[in-house]
Amino acid sequence: MTIPLELQRLTTEFVDSEDRLRLCGESAPQQTQVLWLTQRLLQRLLPHLWHWLEQQSAVAGGVGADVRAEVVQGFAQQAAVASLAPQAPVQAAAAEQAWLVQSVDVAMLAQALRLTFKGPLPEQVANLTLPTQALRQWLAIVHGQCCLAGWVSTPTTTAGMVWPEWMQANHPAEPAPAVWH
Repeated sequence: MTIPLELQRLTTEFVDSEDRLRLCGESAPQQTQVLWLTQRLLQRLLPHLWHWLEQQSAVAGGVGADVRAEVVQGFAQQAAVASLAPQAPVQAAAAEQAWLVQSVDVAMLAQALRLTFKGPLPEQVANLTLPTQALRQWLAIVHGQCCLAGWVSTPTTTAGMVWPEWMQANHPAEPAPAVWH
């Protein structure tokens, strides 16, 4: 049985030549893994993450519940993005472990979400546990990189991922910088 790496920090970057997101994760100082995420896998994963966040701050039903929920989610997302502190990026070592993520298991915990990334080999497994605010911050970074990649639907394009309104409202129309962490 393989013991998954526990990723502590993550740098997320769209790499144009690969047409993929590169997740450079650090499990301990000087121990890094590079995980590659395809657009197709990301499209399948993201709705589960959004749904979990929406459940974390559910709004009472009734008239206008959908609008109130959007406002609550938007404020929570905006607060998480505003508290994102700059950090040095995770730098992969020259001989890093790099692999294509083939599947992601999502474990919904009480106060966090655990993503288990799995590669084609049994030993290629890495966990990333994200409390609510960290998940919101990472989703903002992923959204920015998806915009940079051209993977997000906009009013002028119909191709790409459709993100919840509460996520899109917190991002400018121009693409994000090339590297976020």
